[in-house]
Amino acid sequence: MAGKIILVTGGARSGKSSFAEKLAADMGCSVGYIATAQIYDEEMRYRVKLHRERRPSAWQTWEAPFEADKIIAEAAKEHKVLLFDCITLYLSNHLCRILYDELTDERAYQIVEEQIGALVKAAQAAAAQGTTTIFVTNEVGAGIVPENKLSRLYRDASGLSNQRLAAAADDVYAVMAGIPLNIKKLYAAQEKDGY
Repeated sequence: MAGKIILVTGGARSGKSSFAEKLAADMGCSVGYIATAQIYDEEMRYRVKLHRERRPSAWQTWEAPFEADKIIAEAAKEHKVLLFDCITLYLSNHLCRILYDELTDERAYQIVEEQIGALVKAAQAAAAQGTTTIFVTNEVGAGIVPENKLSRLYRDASGLSNQRLAAAADDVYAVMAGIPLNIKKLYAAQEKDGY
């Protein structure tokens, strides 16, 4: 049986991670959790602590701030469900490795093509082997245009990444106020009805 690619998106504190965790748990399979966060301060330490406390102890955690495509390939050998949390932190890790003066639109877009492209390929290969990969991401482009270059490039790279992942995903859930909605399913129904 083939696996799937699922994208879960939403704003800050929308309930997207909780929903993705429930989705993974409800699949009733061995779950590999791919964590992308790097702890640099107490705020991030606290956020990571909350995520760890919420996860079942039976889940295996794989830390992947970089080269996560290789981790997906490795974890898919052991698990039928992978939960990747999250894409926007993963992008941030890559963008912040580049010197500010060297970070351009072209370089940010290249990161999306290389890194997100590699994740999509890894998740597609995992799906062919019967593993479902659930990606969690943030919607960061709904506010005002950020005043600094790094924030603008991060917003743009996140939006492009989300589009790329959504195109490859079997299901795309948008979570708002803790309520998930399968927007890809709704879109397909509208296309069928000619909207």
